[in-house]
Amino acid sequence: MAGGGFGDSNGDGKDYPGKLTMFVFFTCVVAATGGLIFGYDIGISGGVTAMDTFLSRFFPTVYHQEKADHSTNQYCKFDSQLLTTFTSSLYLAALIASFFASTVTRVLGRKWSMLGGGITFLVGAALNGFAKDLAMLIAGRILLGIGVGFANQSVPVYLSEMAPAKYRGTLNIGFQLMITIGILAANLINYGTSKLKGSIGWRVSLGLAAVPAAIIALGSLFLPDTPNSLIERGHDEEARTMLKRIRGTDYIHAEFEDIKAASEESKTVKHPWRNIIQRRYRPQLVMSVFIPFFQQLTGINVIMFYAPVLFKTIGFGNDASLISAVITGLVNLFSTLVSIVTVDRLGRRKLFLQGGVQMIVCQIVVGTLIGVKFGTSGQGSLSGTYASFVVAFICIYVAGFAWSWGPLGWLVPSEIFPLEIRSAGQSINVSVNMLFTFIIAQAFLALLCRLKFGLFYFFGGWVLVMTTFIALFLPETKGVPIEEMVLVWRGHWFWSRFFDEEDGGDASSLAGVEMAKPSV
Repeated sequence: MAGGGFGDSNGDGKDYPGKLTMFVFFTCVVAATGGLIFGYDIGISGGVTAMDTFLSRFFPTVYHQEKADHSTNQYCKFDSQLLTTFTSSLYLAALIASFFASTVTRVLGRKWSMLGGGITFLVGAALNGFAKDLAMLIAGRILLGIGVGFANQSVPVYLSEMAPAKYRGTLNIGFQLMITIGILAANLINYGTSKLKGSIGWRVSLGLAAVPAAIIALGSLFLPDTPNSLIERGHDEEARTMLKRIRGTDYIHAEFEDIKAASEESKTVKHPWRNIIQRRYRPQLVMSVFIPFFQQLTGINVIMFYAPVLFKTIGFGNDASLISAVITGLVNLFSTLVSIVTVDRLGRRKLFLQGGVQMIVCQIVVGTLIGVKFGTSGQGSLSGTYASFVVAFICIYVAGFAWSWGPLGWLVPSEIFPLEIRSAGQSINVSVNMLFTFIIAQAFLALLCRLKFGLFYFFGGWVLVMTTFIALFLPETKGVPIEEMVLVWRGHWFWSRFFDEEDGGDASSLAGVEMAKPSV
């Protein structure tokens, strides 16, 4: 439990009997494919918006600005609110959908939320692939957003509930791994389809989003419910049987009773959205807001959404910009594997802090390199060697994100909430994430035009703030059973002040806690 001045914790909790079974491993792999739809969209958007045939059809003003005026300020070539609306509309839809997904996840179970997300994303992909006008294109993006909202709400919770405590980090990061695979696949597809003549290129890129959608939709049909969800919905015997199966042992009494106690407490909570603002849930509420908020202010989506546009803007040709995006996608993928291997050994805090320092340095270096060549006028060009340095430091930055804020931004919020407010808490996490993804996506091209190379310093400053926040306020959560996480907060130097005496103890002792709203 946390006890040090900066919130260090050894992460020790109850060590329930059981092991990592192949059944759990495969169910978590299937569930994690929900990340493919999110990743594919992040990767595909930037590549498509860099295709001339796409721009000329849907955003002719941007296309003519780029082609007609070769002296245009490099920072402002693609500054179009209509163009950014294409990218960011998905995330606004995901934000709204996450609130509805919370109820579906709690009442029907995690797997049905995944199924709904997959089917909706599939329909959106079809609309985008066959889009005839901008309205049809945006409508498809909104459906894609609803699918992302449902999947992102349910998948991390599902993974955290299915995984044994000692392997929870590794299995949960499978979601982020699938996001990176989706991004890489999209970058490779964009590179291939950019060679196709006419409108077929962008149609194939957008339409192929149906593939990851079909994978999660079909996969979710074969997924079992988590024991936590089964107990929450009153299926105790099914939950007991499932817990034995996923832990690979008959000695599941202690874990079952802890989940059961948490469930009994959750049933006394009629309004989780009202309860989540109570004083004793303040630590989890703060983390569910600030972690996704900070994750987007790392600037990662500047790179991933607009990598081809960004590289094209700073002087790379069409092919070079897409190849550079593929390179960053590969770095993202392999660096996420580093996180999978280390997260349950080193813990969450060490990865957060190391990755933060690495990203700060890279943002400063990239901003300086671009500033030296383009200054504030936006006039200039990059030599091959100089451009390689820019790409190299962007890749080092992406690596730092991929083994820290990328996976941990989803893992930590999904594992810290008690059952009675878990769906509401994850919904807040997803909605805040989508809100600031929307804001950053909508504002990026305008910010690049106005802040110029200073945009990288802007994000670097935020990374400094968030790294300090983690150092001070996030206790270590590795190895702690999900229903015992309250002990971590009670032992923290800062968060312990938000708990009364009756809020303490293990999960079983929490069952009898009075659910009246305490004083704030």
